[in-house]
Amino acid sequence: MEMLKLEQAVELLRKDKERKFNQSIDLIVNLRKFDLKKTQINTFVSIPHKIKDKKVCGFIESKSSIINTIQKSQFPIYKDKKKVKKLVKEYDFFIASAPNMPLVATTFGRVLGPAGKMPSPKLGILVDDSEKNVKELVERINKTIRVQTKEPSIKVSIGKLSMKDSELIENATQVYNSILNELPNNKDNIKSVMIKSTMSKSLRVEM
Repeated sequence: MEMLKLEQAVELLRKDKERKFNQSIDLIVNLRKFDLKKTQINTFVSIPHKIKDKKVCGFIESKSSIINTIQKSQFPIYKDKKKVKKLVKEYDFFIASAPNMPLVATTFGRVLGPAGKMPSPKLGILVDDSEKNVKELVERINKTIRVQTKEPSIKVSIGKLSMKDSELIENATQVYNSILNELPNNKDNIKSVMIKSTMSKSLRVEM
């Protein structure tokens, strides 16, 4: 397979057959000499250009005008696992105030944990749940991508076809460099890098 520069690959994706929806653009990093049992990558990458507004829910005590909130007094409703599963499907991201975290873990953890949506100290726990802090955190979440290794290939959405070429390239470069920094042997762990839209074939790129 011919190796393309990132700019050429993005141009080719635009020339692909037009679809009736705004396709996602994925970056795929295929790994080698990488032991999934010994090394797990689970990190948040901050990207320069927002892909979409994420649906955020907060386990915080103050009612927020920015996000939907579930206060401690409402937690007993969620003893029903079906209700927690419905909640997980409804939202992309969950945040919590620090004092609520122990109860969040016992009430929602069994569903949020396996779904990878548990509020995290890296991005999702507020010491002070004032509107200003909630707003700042939501803005950070909207420009953040989670990168996890579940197989020897990392697939991450880095944008939408409607975004500018420069924005897609900058997001892809940022994600690639962040993955590189997480790998134990840096470039030696990378077999190949591909880019694709939802409906296109994968194109091999040089980073």
